[in-house]
Amino acid sequence: MNSYETVFILTPVLSDDQAKEAVQKFEGEITSLGGKVKHSESWGLRKLAYPIQKKSTGFYFLVEFDAEGSVVAGLELAMKRDERLMRFLTVRMEKDHLAWAEKRRARMGEKKTAAPAEA
Repeated sequence: MNSYETVFILTPVLSDDQAKEAVQKFEGEITSLGGKVKHSESWGLRKLAYPIQKKSTGFYFLVEFDAEGSVVAGLELAMKRDERLMRFLTVRMEKDHLAWAEKRRARMGEKKTAAPAEA
């Protein structure tokens, strides 16, 4: 099993519920093909570097998962068929990339659990 990371951009005309449903669909696709989702996060609505399909913003999402190579092919086929998706990129994570991702998640966890400073 290899570790993979997929970043994808959904069209900005979707509501929050529709965007979450799309992410759940792709996570379900990974698990149905035999992969295991390790981490998923939303980066929110962001401005694009250049227009895609005449849109200048999009909802960014990151999904990390463990799977065989055939799972990636099935996932990307499902992504190509979905009209809500503007762009996606899947990369295989090497050991350095995995270590960096673990540190990043640990820092994010610390930020979420840290109590806000009182004024």
